Amino acid sequence: RVVIDGETTAAIDRGLLVLVGIEKQDSEAAAERLLERLLGYRVFPDEHGRMNRSVCDESGALLLVPQFTLAADTRKGTRASFTSAAPPEEGHRLFEHLCALARAAWPNSCFGQFGADMKVHLVNDGPVTFWIAS
Repeated sequence: RVVIDGETTAAIDRGLLVLVGIEKQDSEAAAERLLERLLGYRVFPDEHGRMNRSVCDESGALLLVPQFTLAADTRKGTRASFTSAAPPEEGHRLFEHLCALARAAWPNSCFGQFGADMKVHLVNDGPVTFWIAS
């Protein structure tokens, strides 16, 4: 669930919460490939308990939340560097492109708001967390 200024603006039940970090080298083609992978990625258990089903197989939801801090370089010192993050206008454009693709491909999609101060609530089932690079 995403809360902005005390109001829930997006929420899902069973599905994928995807924190989206956009870097300078990312492109529309990378966004297209990312969405394809997200919709087909097998992270939900089958009848034998193996991760063998996708969000589409489960008729689950997709919640995309922009999070530029994922582009942080934390290898040196005690303060993150964001030099690899896409500039805000380009990050916004690419995030909106990804959202448009998701709307068209998977009707059960919702989104955080680029640049907003969001409170993101998560129930991490398992817990299962993956880093998926495009």
